[in-house]
Amino acid sequence: MKNRSVLLQLARDSIQEVFEAKKTIDKSTLLNTYPLLNEKISSTINLYLDGKLRGSASSNEDSTSLIDSIIQNAKKSSFEDTNFNPLTTSEYLHCEIEILLDTPDGTISEKDKPIIVGEIKLSKIVS
Repeated sequence: MKNRSVLLQLARDSIQEVFEAKKTIDKSTLLNTYPLLNEKISSTINLYLDGKLRGSASSNEDSTSLIDSIIQNAKKSSFEDTNFNPLTTSEYLHCEIEILLDTPDGTISEKDKPIIVGEIKLSKIVS
């Protein structure tokens, strides 16, 4: 497993929870280890597939803690963005995840490379 920030790992774990249909994120341990996750900070999660936007979700700082915001936005950008079909497992493995945090000092951005690098080849059904 490659090194990625706590926030990017949390986003990836949130999406994987949906695919696995079980809760795997230990929020209390994360909050004890990283108290900043309990702060209210506006966030956006964007998913990119082959360099193109594939899903997006945002929340504002008044709505919820950073940990809940990242979890919810990761799942919403993957499965509930009405501009796209729900993310497939293959797309997940090939997508980049970007997290944007709106802080008093400005916007902080970090991006995670795909788990599997390379373009997705969609096969055509020929009748």
